[in-house]
Amino acid sequence: QTRIPWLAKTMSTMTMAEVTARLAAADAKILALELAQAEQATAMEEAVTATGNLAGDADMMWIVVCGALVFFMQAGFGMLEAGAVSRKNVQNILFKNFFDASGAAICFWLVGYGFAYGDTAGGFIGTSNFGLDQVFNGAGEGGADGWHGWFFQWAFAGAAATIASGSVAERCKLEAYFIYSIVISTFIYPVVVHWVWGAGFLSAWGARPDDDGNARPIFSGTDTSNGVIDFAGSGVVHMCGGVTGLMGAIAIGPRKNRFDNVTGKPNAMPPHNQVFCALGTGILWFGWYGFNCGSTLAISGYGNLASKVAFTTTMSAASAVITGTLLSKFTEGHWDLSIAMNSILAGLVGVTAPCSVVNPWHAFLIGITSACVYVGAHYLLLKLKIDDPLDAAAVHGAAGGWGLLCVGIFCTDENVQYAGYPNVNTACGSGEQFGVQFVGLLAIAAWTAVLSGATFFGIKYTMGLRVSDDMETKGLDVSEHGGDGFSDYDALREQGNVVQKVDPVVVGNSAPGYSQVVPAPLA
Repeated sequence: QTRIPWLAKTMSTMTMAEVTARLAAADAKILALELAQAEQATAMEEAVTATGNLAGDADMMWIVVCGALVFFMQAGFGMLEAGAVSRKNVQNILFKNFFDASGAAICFWLVGYGFAYGDTAGGFIGTSNFGLDQVFNGAGEGGADGWHGWFFQWAFAGAAATIASGSVAERCKLEAYFIYSIVISTFIYPVVVHWVWGAGFLSAWGARPDDDGNARPIFSGTDTSNGVIDFAGSGVVHMCGGVTGLMGAIAIGPRKNRFDNVTGKPNAMPPHNQVFCALGTGILWFGWYGFNCGSTLAISGYGNLASKVAFTTTMSAASAVITGTLLSKFTEGHWDLSIAMNSILAGLVGVTAPCSVVNPWHAFLIGITSACVYVGAHYLLLKLKIDDPLDAAAVHGAAGGWGLLCVGIFCTDENVQYAGYPNVNTACGSGEQFGVQFVGLLAIAAWTAVLSGATFFGIKYTMGLRVSDDMETKGLDVSEHGGDGFSDYDALREQGNVVQKVDPVVVGNSAPGYSQVVPAPLA
């Protein structure tokens, strides 16, 4: 009262009951204010939680949508391959594409995903989460349960398996192909994934974690080094699939009449439908944005990175197709559409690893060099008499390996941090990263070549890898699928309006007997 004279004066004129009432009213106001503040704090907490849930849901939806785009690439592979082979083998190649996707789903669920992302055994292979036993309703305790992760990675596994189908097209037994597809989806590819994207010895994310959970990347074993940077799979997916295709092509041998028996020069076996090929290439380019941009693995906080990846992906493809087109004019004497389309794919493959860690002009150069690598590999395979109908080994194997090296050549330490890689160092500036990438290339290539080679040659010398000469001549659609892939052709044949040509007239250096049937002129 002595400190607040007005209060003393006021209280001196009030009865004790009035003072008590006034104090009670003040207490009620204070209590109401405290309750309002508590309710506000609760509302803020709920808002933060809801925002976090929305961010988590957005991240999961981003992965699901991008995974669907990657799966849609199966349609692109199907159209590209259906157009590139002879029309008598269209059903067969499409059948293999569907089996790759469905077979990979089952194999990756039961075993492959566990090998890829399970608890590491010495940095070599995963050892848990088989059959997704750690993914179930509520596994994330309010967060992500893990379903989206499997879906996205399955789409990648299916793509890796499908790549090799083009290398053995038009002469591979269907049952033999089934075995190969199961092996790569179950074991070969998942182990490579574990090495680079899981906790394997090459990983840039969690290489061979110590007892305290700290990563130990190759070279220094500390955060002064990075593991292999392969943002979306130049090496993990494409080189793995391309090298597998190369081993398959070597094991099965070239198609009949692919190389001249006297001179050894390649006979032309042109695509039967360039429209299909162009459609397939366009679908693949479209799906690649899911492939690369989706490899941010989240969208909340990563929108700028995903947008940058979309740019670098586009720039590499664009510069690659121009380069490949010019090279085709120089080497073939004309503007070759097949080389142009494969150059697009080579540019996309080449930028898949470095897309997040390079600058715009780097992506431009990566596209140019990737096209050159593809064209060089294309002619080298022909020189070695290795028949790869879809150029899968050149497009995915050679350009995929080049993409791994492009990380070491073009990456900057600033871009590595911008892309979210965990270690802060100068590995790119010092050149160390190139060495890391080269070791990764050798490891992936060696593993894939040995395992896929053993698979293909094992099949070859047991149950047989290749169809008979008679089946190859008739075409696999008729031999294994009960009829031609084009119903209009079947109708024309029934009407007697199709002429069978066992050895059609050779035009230029076209392969004899490649186009086995042709429509006769209608009256």
